[in-house]
Amino acid sequence: MDDQELGFNAGDVIEVVDATNKEWWWGRILDSEGWFPASFVRLRVNQDEPMEEYVAKLEDSREEDSASVGRPVGPGLPCKEQMRANVINEIMSTERDYIKHLKDICEGYIKQCRKRTDMFTEEQLRTIFGNIDEIYRFQKRFLKGLEKRFNKEQPHLSEIGSCFLEHQMDFQIYSEYCNNHPNACLQLSKLVKVNKYVFFFEACRLLQKMIDISLDGFLLTPVQKICKYPLQLAELLKYTNPQHRDYKDVEAALNAMKNVARLINERKRRLENIDKIAQWQSSIEDWEGEDILSRSSDLIFSGEMTKISLPQAKSQQRMFFLFDHQMVYCKKDLLRRDILYYKGRVDMDQMEVLDVEDGKDRDLNVSVKNALKLRSPGGEEVHLLCAKKPEQKQRWLRAFTDERGQVEHDRETGFAITEVQKKQAMQNACKSHPAGKPKAVTRPYYDFLLRQKHPTLPSALPQQQVFMLAEPKRKTSNFWHNIGRLTPFKK
Repeated sequence: MDDQELGFNAGDVIEVVDATNKEWWWGRILDSEGWFPASFVRLRVNQDEPMEEYVAKLEDSREEDSASVGRPVGPGLPCKEQMRANVINEIMSTERDYIKHLKDICEGYIKQCRKRTDMFTEEQLRTIFGNIDEIYRFQKRFLKGLEKRFNKEQPHLSEIGSCFLEHQMDFQIYSEYCNNHPNACLQLSKLVKVNKYVFFFEACRLLQKMIDISLDGFLLTPVQKICKYPLQLAELLKYTNPQHRDYKDVEAALNAMKNVARLINERKRRLENIDKIAQWQSSIEDWEGEDILSRSSDLIFSGEMTKISLPQAKSQQRMFFLFDHQMVYCKKDLLRRDILYYKGRVDMDQMEVLDVEDGKDRDLNVSVKNALKLRSPGGEEVHLLCAKKPEQKQRWLRAFTDERGQVEHDRETGFAITEVQKKQAMQNACKSHPAGKPKAVTRPYYDFLLRQKHPTLPSALPQQQVFMLAEPKRKTSNFWHNIGRLTPFKK
């Protein structure tokens, strides 16, 4: 899936190079090296057995397995039911381990840090640990629900799908944690440059008798955990017969947890982009009125259209930027086409979008082509806009539909940007344009803004998106090299 992930097939033998992280190991197959999920492999018992003999045995056992499908294995259970029992046991086991892990962080680190007011402020602790205490409280409730549905005597009969469905909205608290995680890593990296913090964190770990992993490794676990649920449920569904009482719930739970992962990725993308939107606003000359972030957080579409204004039916070329809730239009500088001047905005919450046929428009009494109209319900405000080509007009009509869909989706999911986040984004943008210095729009940013395409979320979530938040640390790379992957701006 990625340059630093190791691809492998069933039956491959991987040489483990680094297993310090419980979830992700670094391994080697022939000349290939990379990260791979530890839960997908089994350790060889005899490490001294020659590789060739081991592979030969594996092939023989595979042939036996294929011949024994449907035959009873173990204590009289058919193969598929035994596999289902194994997956159920794995889910229960990892969930209990995870609870202990969260408890260790909350009691081993947070509790001790709060005692040292000379070393940590509450703001620092909130940045480092996010809302992990809320996650801990929720996961304890979730585990209780799983335990009630777990059949200890016959695990394959357990019906745990409904527990995921019951708590699917609660899992959204991971969104806040995942969005904060990069800030936590940044704050930690600053602190561990000072020896007293290194010694303090190590003392906390030893006091709590935790495994030998650094604090940033522990804090990555919730990010990995929320990404692992869809994988576990997919495996459970694979070994659940359609006639099983739990089948429909597991199927629905898998979709629900994929949606949670998708929502977390989408919120992460939105929050990463508010800095870019604030930057964009700061590059616009003669800006008037409230900041764009006061109501909007996503650029849906942008492009050039002709605006026909009342009462003289005057035609003006304008650049239009459609955000959620509002649309801003600007004028290009005559000499420097990369400089834009603010000319106005339209409140999309108060507008209906009309497709205008080619010919004479009744309201303005002018002939139009490839036109669409924005009109307030009472007709007090009317905007007539013309695209250059029919396909551009259709793309704008789709964009207006997408904008309404985005607003509705945000309302349903409760997505909102906090005042602190808005303020911070605008402050960051102002730093790039110090007072008293003329604003200069960098050509690469403006070009990038116009050429970007907005990613649409697929109906089936790709594996690489599920793993996006759980990837091991990468080397830092050039900002502009990565920006196209991070932001939603499009032409």
